[in-house]
Amino acid sequence: MIFADLALAQRLEAAEAARYLDYAAARARLLGSTCCNSEPVGSGHAVWAGVDNPYSRSVGLGLHGPVNETEFEQFEAFYRDRGATPALSLCPLTDPTLLDHLNRRGYRIEMFMHVWYRSLARYESYPAPPDLSARVIEPEEADLWTLTAFRGELDSDEVAPNASITIAAYPYMAHTTCWLAWLDGEPAGVGTLRIHDGAAALFGASTRPAYRNRGVQNVLLHARLTVAAKAGCDLAVIHTEPGGPSQRNVERLGFRLAYTKVTMRK
Repeated sequence: MIFADLALAQRLEAAEAARYLDYAAARARLLGSTCCNSEPVGSGHAVWAGVDNPYSRSVGLGLHGPVNETEFEQFEAFYRDRGATPALSLCPLTDPTLLDHLNRRGYRIEMFMHVWYRSLARYESYPAPPDLSARVIEPEEADLWTLTAFRGELDSDEVAPNASITIAAYPYMAHTTCWLAWLDGEPAGVGTLRIHDGAAALFGASTRPAYRNRGVQNVLLHARLTVAAKAGCDLAVIHTEPGGPSQRNVERLGFRLAYTKVTMRK
C-alpha cells in the first residue's frame, strides 16, 4: 500500500511540475513565441504560459523544506515581470513557512482540486467493450485530437479551436501521449498520459456531448493504465474537480484521495 504522506506528495507534485514544464515548452514551440517559459524557485518552479492560462502558476514550492523570503520574492517577481498577478498551486503537505508568506501578503483561494492516486501492478490490464476502442494518436491526428477535446470541453460539436487554446499544446508535449477513443467509427473522446519517474499522470480528458454516458472515459482510463503498468509504473495520478463526474470514474477504478490542493492568487 502507498500511503498518502509527504513522500507521496513529493512524487505526485514532481510529476505535476514536469508536466507544467513540458507544457510551457510545447506551447512556446506551437505559437512560435518566447512568451512561455519557466524558472526554478526553491524546490519548485514558476511557470508562465500566457495570460489566463491555467498553467501560469508555480508548482512544488515548499515540499522539500522551508521557503525563505528571497525565494518567495523571486516567485512573485517572476509574475510581476510578466504583468500578471502571482499564483501558485498549494499542496496541503507544504512547509508551514509558505503559508506564512501567503497569509502576510494577502493571497486568496481561487479554486480547489482533488488529487487522486492508485497503485499499479506490472501487466495490469482491463477488457475493452467490443464497440469502443482507444489508442495513441498518430502525428497527423494532432488537429483531430484538439478538435475532439475542444468540442468535449465546450459541450458543442459546432465549435472550432485555434492554436492559442490551452489544450492545443498537448499533442506537442515531450514525454506525453495523446489518446483518442472511437465509438461507431467516430472520435468520441480524448485523454492524455505522461510518465515521470514511475508515476503515470492522466489528464486532458473530455468526451463529445453525443457520446457521453457510454463508457468513453472508462475505456480511455483503462487503456492508459494498461500502458502505464506495462511501462513499469507503480503509481497513477489524476486531478479532478471536487464532486464532478470524473471523480466518480476514478473512484470506481480504485483511486484514493491523496489530498485537496488549492490555487492561491494575490
